[in-house]
Amino acid sequence: MAFRAMSAAYKIMDLFYPVEKRVSSFRIEEGYTVVDYGCGPGRYIERMSRMVGQKGKVYAVDIHELAIRSVKEKIHKYNLENVEPILVNGYSCDIYDHIADAIFALDMFHMIEHPVPFLKELSRITKESGFLLIGDGHQPRAETKTKILGSNSWNVVVETKDHLNCIPA
Repeated sequence: MAFRAMSAAYKIMDLFYPVEKRVSSFRIEEGYTVVDYGCGPGRYIERMSRMVGQKGKVYAVDIHELAIRSVKEKIHKYNLENVEPILVNGYSCDIYDHIADAIFALDMFHMIEHPVPFLKELSRITKESGFLLIGDGHQPRAETKTKILGSNSWNVVVETKDHLNCIPA
């Protein structure tokens, strides 16, 4: 029920701040390997898939089976051959080391109980030249930054009102 409520809330939010506008600021390039960690209902998946193109890859990662089911429906509906949904248990995900050019952890970081192992896992799958965009979620920016820097895995290089852009430490 909570997942369905969240999905409905996102649809309303997207009316005021369209996905196209937000994703266009993410610096995704053709051929990138992108990880949408905590993808939820897959609100960014179609746009990210188009941005990385045929030579790119999008991993849609979540802990909820309903999220993965929703992403699979979008893959089928929009013929997104470069999107792979991954159901995770805990903070360990089934993605190769140092494969991601970009990781997006949006609208979910406030729910992470143990940020250090989570952020270390994201660092493991990120290329040395890659980056992480992470949103505050429902927590103060200072708390987000403390958690990120406390992991010793990431450096914050740019802050916007919506997210922090981080590079591997």
